[in-house]
Amino acid sequence: MAINKNHEFEELNGIKCAIVEKNVLQERIDFLKPLLEGNGYTVVVIPSPLPKTAATTTDATPDEVAATFTIGVTNLMFNPTNAIFGRLLRTKDGHIVTLSYWQQKEMVSNDGLPYYEN
Repeated sequence: MAINKNHEFEELNGIKCAIVEKNVLQERIDFLKPLLEGNGYTVVVIPSPLPKTAATTTDATPDEVAATFTIGVTNLMFNPTNAIFGRLLRTKDGHIVTLSYWQQKEMVSNDGLPYYEN
């Protein structure tokens, strides 16, 4: 059980994982999976269950509801907040992963400037 909401654990495909993000779209997985694997983490991705409102709606079929996923890593020490603000993650070209890069607001990590100077 997690001590706080920011460090969640769950079994994904029978493997105990630290949760990175829940209810993400495929585009987000395409960004996070190579980033995390490039930093030495084993990534596990499973489809998220349909929300109760979408599952009970008679008008929407499962094909019409956007498929979302849960992404986790097998290293139970991993915490996304600590990894970002602790400057522990690197991009494939060696730059430090910043919060803006993690949130995909910037496509290049600007690790030279502190966040308060932007």
